[in-house]
Amino acid sequence: QVRLVESGGGSVQTGGSLRLSCAPSGSNCVGWFRQVPGKEREGVAAFYPDDTTTYYADPVKGRFTISRDVAKNTVYLQMNNLKPEDTAMYYCATRDAGCGLVPTWMFKNWGQGTQVTVAS
Repeated sequence: QVRLVESGGGSVQTGGSLRLSCAPSGSNCVGWFRQVPGKEREGVAAFYPDDTTTYYADPVKGRFTISRDVAKNTVYLQMNNLKPEDTAMYYCATRDAGCGLVPTWMFKNWGQGTQVTVAS
């Protein structure tokens, strides 16, 4: 079982940008999730390599973009116009069958996460 590794987190001001990386992404569905202390982990975006379909949670639509670099076996989450409410630990995970912002228990190979902090 391959464990994913996330990177690219950091601290930015409101309106700033960050690009998160998730590797090795493989050929299955890859999802990005986030969690703040005391709350459930929530789906942010997902990418399905078979047909390059992307999925986004409503709070991030128009601001976040998920993409894949086949040569680097990496999935990225470009986050623009960041807001304080985006502050969270961000994780990536994979799913063998199908894709989408489905419950987190349907994903596996979770990484350790990367912290994103957006100051107001």
